[in-house]
Amino acid sequence: MAELNVRHLTFRLLQVYVTVVRSGSVSEAARQLHLTQPTVSQQLKRLGEAVGEPLLENQRGRLVPTEAGRELYRASREVLGRFEDFDEYLTALRGGERGRFSIALVNTAQYVLPRLLGPYSQAHPEVEVTVHFGNRRQMLTRFERQEDDLYVFSHPPPLTHAMAGRFLRNPLVVVAPVGHALAGRERIAMSELLHERFLLREPGSATRMLFDNWLHEQGRVLGPTLQMASNEAIRIGVASGMGLAVLSEHVLPPEHPDLVILPVEGLPLESHWQFIVRRDRRLPHAAQGFLRFASEHLDKCVETRFLCNELDTLLEGLSRHWERTAAGP
Repeated sequence: MAELNVRHLTFRLLQVYVTVVRSGSVSEAARQLHLTQPTVSQQLKRLGEAVGEPLLENQRGRLVPTEAGRELYRASREVLGRFEDFDEYLTALRGGERGRFSIALVNTAQYVLPRLLGPYSQAHPEVEVTVHFGNRRQMLTRFERQEDDLYVFSHPPPLTHAMAGRFLRNPLVVVAPVGHALAGRERIAMSELLHERFLLREPGSATRMLFDNWLHEQGRVLGPTLQMASNEAIRIGVASGMGLAVLSEHVLPPEHPDLVILPVEGLPLESHWQFIVRRDRRLPHAAQGFLRFASEHLDKCVETRFLCNELDTLLEGLSRHWERTAAGP
């Protein structure tokens, strides 16, 4: 008795066999598979030789499986069905409907990204998203170590091995307690605030860097300062009368009766939130899907006045880069 030669079985042979059993006819199977009848007959012959048993018999002009053929049909359906499931999985994966990705955010972005991540997670429940928060130095370390798929900075690192796409304005404003003496003024010169105590983030934070650079360009030097570890602590400190601060507007809650934005000349300082993608690390399909979702739904998730959507340009640039990489030198 001949043994089954598994090496001679192929998905195409199994597909042809299943189609013949379902249709009961070589000619109909050939039509469905867009093959010639001789090709289908030859495939059946090869399959029979590999199995070593008769697989089909003619009953009243219709091909039906033998006992061995019925078992092969069940096994073939199971194998092909599993790979059809796998194909569907791949389709969903490549479409960004499944999979996982990680995203690293500087602390201030925690006031922004949930507006996108919330709707995205509801629309794509089978995608696993890992989010890391930290100060700028911590996020730069993660960026250099390539620990994440996407990064969000308002002041991006050097882009030698990365690409950036702006998606949101991040205006920086001077805030004071609501009862401050200058709160009712229409215009305030920065020189009038230099004697005030300013509550500042640590050196190296993007907000601190932009504000320090702006002061340097103006030839201004702050008076007393107090360094604090988080935007939330600074916001509470300002509301409590500890001093003034420069903060992203996104840090301020929609209603902030204990704070007021001072109309300082030359402010707000303009910066932008940006998605950063490393070019030397392949971006998972799920992360690409998130960027597409952000590009398409940004206007529904944030206030119009903050929009600066350049994500389509980022996605196109990444697509061209990966095509060149795949093509080789």
